Amino acid sequence: MRLPVLVFDIETLTDLKSGAHLYGLDLPQESLESALTKLRRQESGSEFQRLPLHEIVCISGLWIDEKGVMTLFSFSQEQWSEAEILQKFLSIFDKRHPTLVSWNGSQFDLPVILFRAMYHGLSAPSLFDQGEIDSQKRYNNYQNRYHHRHVDLMDLMAMFNGRNFQKLDDVAYLLGYPGKRGQTGYYIPEYVRTEQWLELTSYCEGDVLNTWLVYLRFLLLKGQILPEDHRLWIQATIHYLQGQPQQKDFLRVWQESSIQTDFTASDFPTPQH
Repeated sequence: MRLPVLVFDIETLTDLKSGAHLYGLDLPQESLESALTKLRRQESGSEFQRLPLHEIVCISGLWIDEKGVMTLFSFSQEQWSEAEILQKFLSIFDKRHPTLVSWNGSQFDLPVILFRAMYHGLSAPSLFDQGEIDSQKRYNNYQNRYHHRHVDLMDLMAMFNGRNFQKLDDVAYLLGYPGKRGQTGYYIPEYVRTEQWLELTSYCEGDVLNTWLVYLRFLLLKGQILPEDHRLWIQATIHYLQGQPQQKDFLRVWQESSIQTDFTASDFPTPQH
């Protein structure tokens, strides 16, 4: 494993102001969401908005440094504007060049970050340079699909074939990990509207943790870590999360899920009677 590693995920809402501008809508605020959803459904048959209309409300990450020390973090609109969230996340790459790990990051998270950074007039050459500034990044950069500066697990595990794409929730759960635990992105607007910031960040961090656990299993498959190292990383992750109160439910569900597969059955010690 090439350290440091940054596993990340974003949560978004529809940017109503930009949507109204794009479609020329002059409607009261409370009517915009449904109008934009209807227009999008007519355009594409789906309610999933165009990428530039996704306003970022949270970015979560798990940072694993060169010594294997873990730090789980979230930047959300509880404390910062979207522009400030982006600045805080992008500034990481000014100082460090981690292996970036995501689930569908190349098709969703990174393009949304690109569009929204441009919207706010931000500069992020360390993340988006493709050799124009640093010639060493001509091929090995965070956008290149076939290099591993950015590991998009959804793309890699589908062998770059869109017909094979799977949901993180399904893959994590089948491998003996928690998955989304009954939560979905459908609740994100409600969390923001009602200022349930802990629920928002816990949800986003849950996706990050599932991605990290799937990444470890993928590295094991590829022979990039040995079985004993995999066990040590799993135990280190459990130990770290035991000190993170907001992830108590994640740990509980992980322990319940782990007994569903032979490989993960020993992740948690059996209580002594």
